[in-house]
Parts: sequence; structure tokens; C-alpha cells
Amino acid sequence: MKLKKTVICGVLSIGIMAGSSGFAFAQNVNYKVQSGDTFWKIGQKYNISTAALLKTNNANENTVLYPGQTIVLPIKDESVYIVQSGDTYWNISQKYGINFKELLALNNANENSMLNVGDKVILPATANYTVQKGDTYWTISQKFKVNFTELLKLNGANEKSYLDIGQVIKIPVTSMSQVPATSSNQNNNSTNTSNNNSGNNLSGPYITYTSYTVQKGDTAWSIAEKFGISMYELMEANNINSSTVLNIGQKLKIPVHNVPVKSTPGEKYGELLDWWTEAQYLIPRGSTFEVVDFYTGKSFFVKRTGGSNHADCETLTVKDTNIMKEIWGGFSWVRRPVIIKYNGRKIAASMTAMPHAGNDSAPGGVWTSWRSGDYGAGTNYDYIKGNGIDGHFDIHFYNSTRHKDGKLDPNHQQCIKISAGVQ
Repeated sequence: MKLKKTVICGVLSIGIMAGSSGFAFAQNVNYKVQSGDTFWKIGQKYNISTAALLKTNNANENTVLYPGQTIVLPIKDESVYIVQSGDTYWNISQKYGINFKELLALNNANENSMLNVGDKVILPATANYTVQKGDTYWTISQKFKVNFTELLKLNGANEKSYLDIGQVIKIPVTSMSQVPATSSNQNNNSTNTSNNNSGNNLSGPYITYTSYTVQKGDTAWSIAEKFGISMYELMEANNINSSTVLNIGQKLKIPVHNVPVKSTPGEKYGELLDWWTEAQYLIPRGSTFEVVDFYTGKSFFVKRTGGSNHADCETLTVKDTNIMKEIWGGFSWVRRPVIIKYNGRKIAASMTAMPHAGNDSAPGGVWTSWRSGDYGAGTNYDYIKGNGIDGHFDIHFYNSTRHKDGKLDPNHQQCIKISAGVQ
């Protein structure tokens, strides 16, 4: 649907803050009364108390409103967007993740309404966001640059709350910088290599690209999962967004993260690899690897079944679980330095042996009324059955963070350094 530009219906008149962000926080906004309006209805629409609305307009409960009459809205907590060149209601709704029809209704506009540079558009207090694979409340707060505590409160959640793929949560627009751009900043015409170091030094991690032909049933999420990258990285590389329809036969660029081998102080140590730029790509979701306890040399096998800030893992069998319990002396939150062996690489890590957020007797990925570790009802994060544990446990790497608050765990980081030999 192609939208025409029209003038906004004389709804808004405010001062703006300095800067070019497109936001202003209004003290007063002019509103043209529509047929059927009352002070109560207007207050409900814009989340303003009737008392405040009456006071601002020197009115009382007996005051009658007439269509076409202009009144003042005391909007103190709503965001107001200042229209830029090329803006339409549609692209503003997409830019801030707002329902298009809700945005129109809030501004007394319709699909033919046009915007001029400098016009002011009221944004709703919240926007809806559909949870993607690997999302947590913390990563979403960072993605949208909103306060973590405010995000939890808005959604009736707490630090232990998990999110389900496809779940819709609210984002506080009034404190949101803007929805992450999906356009690519990379040169798609001539280069197939991007490295994180200056010049041509490829001693650190760097990115190359391969191509993939879209198959029947593919989605951006399934393709990203197949190649062990985030959906947002895939979308950015191909200048697409979550609304883009993929066509069978379409060619996509796939970022490939190349992680050169790092030297270690000796044979017993593992490579010190950064979680965000190195380790998470070497050990993608679904990978099975060996965990070697640094102090005893005992080992067992696990699978990475999830995790975005660090790796959430499960033992493969009861035998693996028993070895793990033997090392830790039972299920335990104690951090221990470990070495991860995978694809010929040895990586420094730290692990706890306390399964949580799962129910071994219920299917993985579905809602269950009980989950281990006092996590209560919610999505069951137990995908490997019959292994003697309920849920998953944590394996941390250099600079990985906790899911509950997105912060480094000092004890994990200390153990990682021990297993890397960099004390």
C-alpha cells in the first residue's frame, strides 16, 4: 500500500527539545474536538485524567464540547515525534514498532493523511514487540535502549522471567531511542570480507560472506538458526526486516564468523575467546561438545540448547550427569574452571552444575506448570530427556554475561582466566 502525503488534521502544536532525534516532550498539545467527543473520552484516548484535562482548559463537568473546537491536552509523559523529510505515518509506525492503525487513530488521521516536515505526531506510550529466538528482557532493553527495570515492570515480569518465541511484549516508547535499524551499513557491491581490526590484519576475528538460496519453508529465523547467527545480523546483511517475504530461489548473503586460533600458555589451557565476537560462533546452538574439568581432568558431554548472553547446556546422558555430579559433589552453583573441546579447539570457560528452568518429564519448549530452581510455571527449557536433570545449566566464556541482568559474573570470569592461564 502506497500512502499519499496529507496534512495532519491540525491536532498538534508544541515546542520541541533541542537536537535532531525527532523527539520532544510536550507540556501542552492543541486538539481539535471531533463529533461525539467528551472530556472523559479524550482523556481515555490520551491517558490523561479527566480532572487534569478540565483544569487545563478552565472547564468543569458541565462544560459542553463542540466539533471543531480546539482544546489543550496536558501531555507530560507522551513522546511527540517531529516529522522529518520523507516521513509518512507508515514508516513512522515501522520505525518505532507501533501499530499503524493505532498511530493513525491517536492522531485523528487516516490512510490518506499526509505529513509535512515539522509536523508533530503523538506516539503511544508503548509499542508491541514480538520475541525472537535468543531474546531476553535484558537483551531487548539493550536493543531498544530502554530501562531494564521499567521494561520488566511494564510487562509484569521479573529477573527470572523467560520469554517465548512469538510472545508479544510491550516496549515503553517514551524512553525508547528507536527500533534498531535493519538497513545494512556494509558495502554490498564489492567487498566480501569485513574484519574487526584496522588495515588488513586478520589476526583477530573477521567476517566473510557466503551465499544461500532460499528453499521452500525457509524464514529469516530458520536460516539464521541454520548458520548459527542472529536473525538481526542476517537481516542487516541483506537489508531486509522482519516483514520481508522471502521468495524461493532468492539469494541471501550469509555472514561467516572466522575465529583464528589463539595461542595459550601451555597444553593444559584453553583459548581465551570473547563470547560476543568469537566463542558464541564457534559453539553455536545445537552443538555437542566435551567439557573437561580443569582441576581433575574428568570429562563429560553436553549440548548447547540455548542461551544468548552465555551458553545454556544440558548433559547428553545419565552417565554424563553422574560424572558432572561427581566433580561438583552434586548439583551446585559453584563456579569451576573448565575446558571446552569442540572441533579440535580447546576453549577456556567456567561452569556451574545446577540445572534450572526445566522439567524433564514434560516436552521441551512448551509451557509447564513446574520448573526446577524455583522458576515456577513457564516455558520448559529441558530438551534432552532421560539424562537425569531438569532443565539446563550455565557455561560462561570470556566477557559473557548473566541473563538476569546482563552483567558480568566476576566469579565466572575469574574461573575463565584460570582455565586460560592468564592469571
